[in-house]
Amino acid sequence: MYARNAANAYSNVGLQTAAMNASPHRLIAMLFDGARTAIARARFHMEAGQIPEKGLAISKAIDIIENGLSAALDHGASEELAGNLDALYDYMARQLMLANLNNDDARLTEVDKLLGDLASAWSQVDPDREPQAEPQTALPRDAVLIGA
Repeated sequence: MYARNAANAYSNVGLQTAAMNASPHRLIAMLFDGARTAIARARFHMEAGQIPEKGLAISKAIDIIENGLSAALDHGASEELAGNLDALYDYMARQLMLANLNNDDARLTEVDKLLGDLASAWSQVDPDREPQAEPQTALPRDAVLIGA
């Protein structure tokens, strides 16, 4: 038990350090990761019949979605996009609540997929992301170029 508590404390310090040094873009990515990790834990606890632990994990995922992702939306930048995302986050939170009440793994899977899709899209607009080089197509040595 002590080793688990020590490992959790060490993990929390590492997470806090990462969050303090992260860009705003990275913080949102960390929220996506945290919500998905909480859902994975909920699924594990659901399969093991550990109802209180499942409920705590789902509550953590809901908290991240409502008080992290939804609260971080910038309605001034794009009201339509922020409104759509806000509605999607609300839908996800309701699905997680129903998953908890009904032990419904399909709802957990659905929300995890939605979060994964959003996280993937979010990573594509990372301002610190290295630009992808365009694939270079080599011409054969004996290729004839028209108009050359």
